[in-house]
Amino acid sequence: MVRIGVTGHRILMEVDKIAEGIEEALAMIQSAYGEQPLAVLSSLAEGADRLVAEAVLKKPDSSLIAIIPFNMKDYITDFGEKDSASRAQFDSLLSKASEVVELPEAATREEGYAQGGDYAVDNCDVLIAVWDGQEAQGRGGTGEMVARARSQGKPVLIVRAGNRRPGTQEPTTLGEEQGRVIAEGLPT
Repeated sequence: MVRIGVTGHRILMEVDKIAEGIEEALAMIQSAYGEQPLAVLSSLAEGADRLVAEAVLKKPDSSLIAIIPFNMKDYITDFGEKDSASRAQFDSLLSKASEVVELPEAATREEGYAQGGDYAVDNCDVLIAVWDGQEAQGRGGTGEMVARARSQGKPVLIVRAGNRRPGTQEPTTLGEEQGRVIAEGLPT
């Protein structure tokens, strides 16, 4: 089994291009590792986490390991109370998980998200990062998780994607780069 960690932006635009990039990244992983079953380690947050989880679950014999970065009641308030469709999508994916890992409480939400990202990176064979290549906008952000995976010598597949404008919820695009895949360290 190949365990795929996921990190990435929550607020995305041109999702069709990103989804195509995720499919390309998964094809590259299957080519590198053979036709082994895939397991995705995901916090099931909106955006990248859910896109990758849904793509992996379409593959034969795949599985989902849901990482809950802090108390479930608190975690679901980040999306569940604001948007019933988002909560329904979260609940649907969570019901498909073969394992749910609920991490211990952290001092802050940001630290909780960081420990969730650390868990995904530390327990994966390869990391998919839906990322613009910029520094993280907060503790536990995508840039930090990519750096952690690189420091551990893990393969990283970057699906290029715009993030949000700092301090806003306004998504950005990378134009022609949106959805392009960059592979680092895959076995040959």
